[in-house]
Amino acid sequence: MTSAIAVREARSSVRTADFATVSTPIGPFTALVDGDGAVLASGWTADAHNLRSLIHATLRPAELRERDELGGVTDAITAYHRGDLTAIDTVAVRQQSGEFLMHAWQILREVPAGTPLTYTAFAARSGRPAATRAAANACARNAAALFVPCHRILRTDGTLGGFRWGLPAKRWLIDHEASA
Repeated sequence: MTSAIAVREARSSVRTADFATVSTPIGPFTALVDGDGAVLASGWTADAHNLRSLIHATLRPAELRERDELGGVTDAITAYHRGDLTAIDTVAVRQQSGEFLMHAWQILREVPAGTPLTYTAFAARSGRPAATRAAANACARNAAALFVPCHRILRTDGTLGGFRWGLPAKRWLIDHEASA
C-alpha cells in the first residue's frame, strides 16, 4: 500500500486546513486536509470544527478554509460510496500519537474491505494479542474515518461495537463492503 500515516513534529504544525463536505448515502461526509493534501480528519458530519478538535494538537490547524472540493480526496470519497471500495486506499493520511496507535492505524489501513476483523484479531495483527482494549482505543481515537477504516473492526460475537459516527453508519459501511 502506498499510503502511510506520517508523523509530524510539533514545530511543523499545520496553520490552515482546507475542508469540503460531500453528500453520501449515509449523510454528509467532511474531510479536512493539510497543505500537502493529506487527510487530517474526516467523518460523516458537516461540522468541520468538530472534526478539527479530533486532530492531535501538534497537527491541529489554527484555521479552516472551506472549499467546494478537495480534488483526489473528494473523488475517493465519492467513488467509495458509489462502490469502488479501493478508492480510499491511496489517499494520504496524517495522524500523530504514540507508537502503538500509529502502528495500529497503519494495520487498519491494511484490512481489506469486506473482511472485517474482531477487536481481538485486530489486537493480534497489531502485535499485542492480549491488548484488545488498546486495539479498541485505536479505533476510538482514529480521526480519519473511512481512510483509516476502523469501521471494519467488530466485537468477537460479530456485533458492531461502537462507532463515532453511529451504528447505522457502521452497519451501512459493513453491508456496502460485503456486497462488493
